[in-house]
Amino acid sequence: MPCEVTARFLILYGSQRGQAQSIAEEICEQAADHGLTADISCLSNVEKYNVENETRPVVFVVSTTGDGDPPDTAQKFVKKIKNKSLPRDHLSHLRYTLLALGDTNYANFCNCGKTIDSHLQQLGAKRFYATGHADDGTGLEVVVDPWIEDLWEAIKKILASMSTVGQQAATNCDCTQDSSPKNDSNQEINKSDVVVDFHLLKLSEEVSQKEKPARTYGSDAAETHSTTLVASLKHSVPPLSQTVLNVPALPPAYLEVLLEQVSTEGETFPADKEGYREVPVSKAVQLTQGDAMKTAILLELEISDQDMAYKPGDSFDVLCPNRENEVEELLVRLGLQMQKNNAVLLHLLKTTNKKAAKVPLHIPQNTSLEFILTWCLEIRSVPKKAFVRALADCTLKSSEKRRLLELCSKEGSADYNRFVRETNVCVLDLLRAFPSCLPPLSLLFEQLPKLQPRAYSAASSSLQYPGKVHFVFNVVEFPACPEHPARMGLCTGWLADHVSTILLPLGTRPASEGLGTLAQPKVYVRPRPSSTFRLPTDPSVPIMMVGPGTGVAPFIGFLQQREKEREANQETTFGETWLFFGCRHKDKDFLFREELERFVHNGTLSHLIVCFSRDETDAVNRPRYVQQNLVIHAKNVASILLKDKGYLYVCGDAKNMAKDVNDTLLEIIGNELQLDKLESMKTVARLRENYQYLQDIWS
Repeated sequence: MPCEVTARFLILYGSQRGQAQSIAEEICEQAADHGLTADISCLSNVEKYNVENETRPVVFVVSTTGDGDPPDTAQKFVKKIKNKSLPRDHLSHLRYTLLALGDTNYANFCNCGKTIDSHLQQLGAKRFYATGHADDGTGLEVVVDPWIEDLWEAIKKILASMSTVGQQAATNCDCTQDSSPKNDSNQEINKSDVVVDFHLLKLSEEVSQKEKPARTYGSDAAETHSTTLVASLKHSVPPLSQTVLNVPALPPAYLEVLLEQVSTEGETFPADKEGYREVPVSKAVQLTQGDAMKTAILLELEISDQDMAYKPGDSFDVLCPNRENEVEELLVRLGLQMQKNNAVLLHLLKTTNKKAAKVPLHIPQNTSLEFILTWCLEIRSVPKKAFVRALADCTLKSSEKRRLLELCSKEGSADYNRFVRETNVCVLDLLRAFPSCLPPLSLLFEQLPKLQPRAYSAASSSLQYPGKVHFVFNVVEFPACPEHPARMGLCTGWLADHVSTILLPLGTRPASEGLGTLAQPKVYVRPRPSSTFRLPTDPSVPIMMVGPGTGVAPFIGFLQQREKEREANQETTFGETWLFFGCRHKDKDFLFREELERFVHNGTLSHLIVCFSRDETDAVNRPRYVQQNLVIHAKNVASILLKDKGYLYVCGDAKNMAKDVNDTLLEIIGNELQLDKLESMKTVARLRENYQYLQDIWS
């Protein structure tokens, strides 16, 4: 007979965009099913917990943001446990486990979780269950789901061992036996070591015998007789289509949505609420030729009337709305088009069994339904498996329901990754693919995350452009595919449309006069200061900048700043400046070419090293990418970093370029110092720790 342990444990989370919080709440909700009671708190709510006196087992769920930084809600906690004056046994009483969220597209994968883990250990705390490192680059659920499933036995075991009264019972009780070797507190969890033993509902509990498809290909039986189907978002093939499925538990409903017929006309985004300011776009310039593979646009924002001081290296958050046509289609699909101007009121369901349920703060009360779908919810987000599971319960046609259950099941993980995650399918795409799915509005409010701003690096210096800020972006385009129609990136597409009436053609100098009598579009922005991505305080320190494509943006700000500083301080010694720039074609997308050449001419930029990946050339082994130029100048790179204590800045794509540059730097360090790969990695890690190797990257 299984042992019943009714005891409490504590969940602490640090979340930047809500994923860690959502997972922490999921653990909290599941606790009761295992005879446990969970208390939950954000790490920022210091009045609700105190690890220095904590007697309960603690489960940490923490994400990583920026260049390996703690989320805002965890910064004070991390700073506290990093205090070097604390004694080595300061937390020797603490028993904990930790689930770290990260993205392997970034160099400092799960860095916040690793930092907390190591400092807790240094202060004497003991892990009772192996740390999990979940990768958003391949799908958090690959690690999160099995980690949570095996967590319960580990919690019961530590609770039993911590109970003096229950010590003998713990020895004889089934639930205190060692769950598996991977729970050794001194070993870190590994994706290949995870036992995927899901606590899930079976399909037979979800679909009646009458509805259950027998040996079909995920569609109507008539279709399977006439055609041989290929796996797609809508259809599966054997063996998946003939498999009994293990599907996630249905997420508990917790919101009641009321639509009131009151006037909501004239409502605008509450800019002050989160620090946003509505500012005019004083200039928009296309920086690429019309036949370039990507369209790059520079925007100049007029911020002289706002309290928005910034420095080169800072970014700006831009809040954009969801596309009007997608919001309209979603309203029609939900049967709510006639109610789009009704005011929304949210309440917690009195009958909900969701632990720590609360009305989402990002959904304002008494605003129109259309406004909420436009400005508050990320309707383009990829639906998580729990959302897909809930949509299956709202689907009338048995074959469509079966396919949705497959996509969220353990057995259908490969199909979910291939047809949902990797193709960036959104809820509207699923509703198009499964016409009999009729979800209530409350489900979307429960499952869709908050609409997040998009960050853009400042591409200017306020010394050069007082009262203004520039930023640059490529207009992202997603071609049509079987899973969704062609569409542009949410923010870049909206910005391009928004400034189309004032867009100046290539060849117009970015420093030219503003719009004059033309109407100025406006955008919501807020500054996002950087704590590290800055020019050296000592101007004599040499710097190297690597920024292909729009990654050059922050370095234009750096160089504008240096240019003005050199003019104002002619007696000051300034270090060498190197820029490694790359693009596809010299004559199509060489961004800021005239300005960069001016920097070289007046001595602001010591070395401009360029490459063009798609231009035809007769030269043998001519470098095509920035990392190849780094290798050519390897001795300079190593000397500046190791001898002169200079800085290396990298800006651009995390998935490809930044990884390649990092690998190249390891190779350069190894070759120049005659080090093996491990020692090279340690040297590069020290450069990061010393803030000599800095990144501003995105995925």
